[in-house]
Amino acid sequence: QVQLVESGGGLVQAGGSLRLSCAASGRTFSSYIMAWFRQAPGKEREFVAGIRRHGTVTYYADSVKGRFTISRDNAKNTVYLQMNSLKPEDTAVYYCAGDYQPLGVVIRTTPSSYDYWGQGTQVTVSS
Repeated sequence: QVQLVESGGGLVQAGGSLRLSCAASGRTFSSYIMAWFRQAPGKEREFVAGIRRHGTVTYYADSVKGRFTISRDNAKNTVYLQMNSLKPEDTAVYYCAGDYQPLGVVIRTTPSSYDYWGQGTQVTVSS
């Protein structure tokens, strides 16, 4: 079992940057494929980015490709989301999620595939 706590959200102007962090408890962090999702008011939760267990492979939604970068530090039990060139449409609550796959390599994009979730952090981009 793992507990996830996000931080780093806030208010930023369009074109600005933010870095989100997600700290995980537990000793098996490297057994989880990690991802970031977001949910805007009135919309469904959507996949943003995912990263394999040892950080060798990443995958992004088309809407953020080239602007966002996901990374992880297994020694610190932390996954990050660097967000650059932010747009008003990036405004949402951002969640990190963990998918327990000790031997797996698939970065899944559906929320129901993930076992553990953080509480979310608000990101607001003003125009």
